[in-house]
Amino acid sequence: MGQSRYRGINDPQVQPRPSFLSVGMAYLLWCASLMGLCGLQRFYVGQPMMGLFYLITFGFCGVGQFIDLFLIPSMVEQRNTYLRGRYLMALEVSYLARAQETEPNSTSITPMQRLLQVAKEQGGVLSAAQAALHTGFDAKQIEELLFEAQRLGYAYVFNDPETGAVRYRFDV
Repeated sequence: MGQSRYRGINDPQVQPRPSFLSVGMAYLLWCASLMGLCGLQRFYVGQPMMGLFYLITFGFCGVGQFIDLFLIPSMVEQRNTYLRGRYLMALEVSYLARAQETEPNSTSITPMQRLLQVAKEQGGVLSAAQAALHTGFDAKQIEELLFEAQRLGYAYVFNDPETGAVRYRFDV
């Protein structure tokens, strides 16, 4: 059985799973408007400014409160999506931090260093396509890296004598 990319919920380094909002609770808070406390559902779904505005204006004189009857399910879903995204980002950041602690050199390599490594592995001569293939960088980034390598004196451009293709010879 393979190990998961992310650690379990019981891992103390990972943020606990967020508790998601419920539509029922939002409707219950909406009912507080019948007693004059308008906008509590807006606070619940993470819209404190609108909640405060509803509280001060009595839910736009009831019109906003009435409209919220239909909007509550989508507001709750939108907030839950936001909370899921924050949770997943926290997991990713935690995972990357642990990976960097265990393998500090593997994630701190610069794109130029990666290009130079590939050039060394390929005998010091690369085409732009080979550089893209072996580094995994996109064409725009490869173009910028190769230009920078020339500027720094790491490589120079020549044409392959047999094919005429543009090649980059690296001093590695």
